[in-house]
Amino acid sequence: MNYAARIGNLRKEYRLGGEAVHALRGVTFDVPEGDYISIMGPSGSGKSTLLNLLGCLDRPTSGSFLLGDDDVSRMTDDQLSETRARRIGFVFQSYNLLPALTVVENIEVPLVYSGRVTRGDRQRCVELARLVGLGERLEHRPAQLSGGQQQRVAIARSLVNDPRFMLADEPTGNLDSATTEEILNLLERLNRDGRTIILVTHEAEVAERTRRTIVLRDGQIQTDKRR
Repeated sequence: MNYAARIGNLRKEYRLGGEAVHALRGVTFDVPEGDYISIMGPSGSGKSTLLNLLGCLDRPTSGSFLLGDDDVSRMTDDQLSETRARRIGFVFQSYNLLPALTVVENIEVPLVYSGRVTRGDRQRCVELARLVGLGERLEHRPAQLSGGQQQRVAIARSLVNDPRFMLADEPTGNLDSATTEEILNLLERLNRDGRTIILVTHEAEVAERTRRTIVLRDGQIQTDKRR
């Protein structure tokens, strides 16, 4: 079996004043390529910490994290930045779109940061906008879009570097039930196309749409169930 990621005895400790806060206390699980996982748990359970580590936004205090065959815990800061940019797609609850940019320009943002936007890149961004159902909104700005449309832009942006590993933090948290259904259908389609997706959610109805649910409590895995 090929794995998108392998997490072994992952621990994360923060210092707050003179106190140690153990955000993760030895988390271990494998992520087969093409898996679709939801992560749940109460506030303070370690969900956000785990997502930050999986997204190479932070480093563990100890333990191992293999992304494919690469040991992320041994990467330099530059290597981490390169990994984030090239291999991981991020989708956030708050969309994080730039208000002055059009739909296509927002999708292009990761390419701008990497120092390249060719004519072929621009066409790919247009195609991604169409993929997520925004082919008629290419020149619209975020204020002219609904919440669901803004999240579609954010999903298209996360795909611009063709990552096989996607992380979503409460991607439906700001959406009504009908729009949530649309976004979940889109994520499921992307997963069927071979992308590995891990999403954090507090909604059981969202978690039930994934193939597997990991529940965290007090920085440890409480349950790990596959459907």
